[in-house]
Amino acid sequence: MSESGQQSVTFDTHTELEAGTRVSVETRDFEYVIDEPESLGGTNEGPNPVEYLLGALGGCLSIVGHAVAAEMDLDIGSLAVDVEGELDPARFQGADVDSRAGYQQISASIQAELTDAAGDPVDDETEREWLERTEDRCPVSDNLAAETPVDLTLE
Repeated sequence: MSESGQQSVTFDTHTELEAGTRVSVETRDFEYVIDEPESLGGTNEGPNPVEYLLGALGGCLSIVGHAVAAEMDLDIGSLAVDVEGELDPARFQGADVDSRAGYQQISASIQAELTDAAGDPVDDETEREWLERTEDRCPVSDNLAAETPVDLTLE
C-alpha cells in the first residue's frame, strides 16, 4: 500500500541487446526498438534512450494535463509539448571528464488551448493552476527532478 492507502502499481520492461547498439524492448503488450544515431555508433533504427526520456516527459505531461483539465472542468482544444535537453556525450563515449553522463538541464514548453465549460478561453490564473497541478502530478517529471534510487545488480 502507498501513503495514500491505494494499491501501488509496478511497471516493468525487458530489454535485449540485439546487434551493435540496437536494443529490443518489451513492456506489457508492446515492443519497440532503441538505437543510437550513426554519429554515436548506432544504425539509427530507433530513438536512443535519452530521446525516449524526453518523449516520456512530454507524453506524461500531456496525459496528466488531460486528467487535470477534466478534474477542473476544462476542455483542451489542443495540447502540444516540446521537450529539449542538452547532453555532452563525452562521458558516454568513455572520456574521463567531470560532466554528467545525462542531461545538464531539460526544458519543456507546453502549448495548450484551454477553455471553460462555456467554451471561453480560461484566464491566466486558471492556466497557472492547471500547469502547477500538471507538473506536480507528473510521475516522469517527479523522477527527473528528484533523486530516485536505482538498484543495479549483475546476475
